[in-house]
Amino acid sequence: MKAIIVGGGVGGLTTALMLKERGIDCEIHEQASEVRELGVGINTLPHAIKELSLLGLLPRLDDVAIRTHELIYSNRFGQEIWREPRGIEAGFEVPQFSIHRGRLQTVIYQAVRARLGESRIFTGSRLGSWTQDESGVTAWFFDREGRHVRTARGDVLIGADGIHSTVRRSLFPNEGPPVWNGFMLWRGAVDWPDFLTGRSMVIAGGMAAKLVVYPIAEGLAPGRKLTNWAVLARISEGGTPPRREDWSRPGRFEDMMPYLKRLSIPHLDAQRMIEATPEFWEYPMCDRDALPRWSHGRVTLLGDAAHPMYPVGSNGASQAILDARCLADLLVSAEHPVQALWAYDQERLPATAQIVRMNRKGGPEGVIDAVEERAPDGFTDIDTVLSFEDRKAIVRGYASTAGFTQDKVNRSKAA
Repeated sequence: MKAIIVGGGVGGLTTALMLKERGIDCEIHEQASEVRELGVGINTLPHAIKELSLLGLLPRLDDVAIRTHELIYSNRFGQEIWREPRGIEAGFEVPQFSIHRGRLQTVIYQAVRARLGESRIFTGSRLGSWTQDESGVTAWFFDREGRHVRTARGDVLIGADGIHSTVRRSLFPNEGPPVWNGFMLWRGAVDWPDFLTGRSMVIAGGMAAKLVVYPIAEGLAPGRKLTNWAVLARISEGGTPPRREDWSRPGRFEDMMPYLKRLSIPHLDAQRMIEATPEFWEYPMCDRDALPRWSHGRVTLLGDAAHPMYPVGSNGASQAILDARCLADLLVSAEHPVQALWAYDQERLPATAQIVRMNRKGGPEGVIDAVEERAPDGFTDIDTVLSFEDRKAIVRGYASTAGFTQDKVNRSKAA
């Protein structure tokens, strides 16, 4: 069997490693001219790290990431709403990692190069069209100037090409652009002195604006970390997102500062830290409605191409990794590729659709919104605003749905 993977991001590269481990041939086609370290910080949860650990990547991740120690939710004044240990400290067999997205991608990419070989990776290779028949899929790839560069033939084609997926658009040509909720996300990272444990993640704010801060790598000197930050604020009623050309463009302090001034985090001068960041970016907060199916015969979707979601709950990259594990397992065990893709839809589509819906309501960060709605000017006793059990239900209920409760991860079939 052979798979054609469209997209060289975290999802596509992880899929290649999973397929290789299971003895399935594949090749990766990435439209960019090279695989580069793009993006800023993300969190990768234990259920996904377990899968990467089984691929032997844990030591390399430890070299470039931070093992997240704790997560703290607070209101916009910095008053604590919820605190919990994460990863190993929470009893998982593997850590939660706070990591630069580009460095995560590089760790996986280097493993792909070593295990599959350079000959299975094609950059500057943009999918133009594809057809399928009873025996396989044929795909045609082109460079940026529109010149045909190669034709690929395989048993399945996997679209792991992101929220603007060409494969998805070919399967659902009338879907339209991503859905924007009116929130803008400004994100950056800067070398900064440790705060709290040096491995803490803090999310503060309310319904109108939030501030997220956590370290993602060791800093330039002891007691310092490369610290990721994000400011999220509603700037519009939403609807049609900004032009695609305006995604991931340099941010401006004057646009962000009115929202940042509303927010504070204990033990950290967030405004000073952000003002010291030489460059940062803005992203419209977009997702897409769940599809009725991902797979059409021998063609399917994976990761953000299948289920783009709001960046709350630390789940985007993690769910792509789980997609890869599920798809590889089914392709190696099913009697026919089409049967494998059908089973993949049945297992992964309902679960990720529910996460997309929950993220639209704030995901686990909804606990912050619930407290602000009841106590917009702060509180003296959090339990009189929202009980411990009610706060726990919001945070742990999301974790259960997303599949990263301690019981689910430590007792998974891969354990």
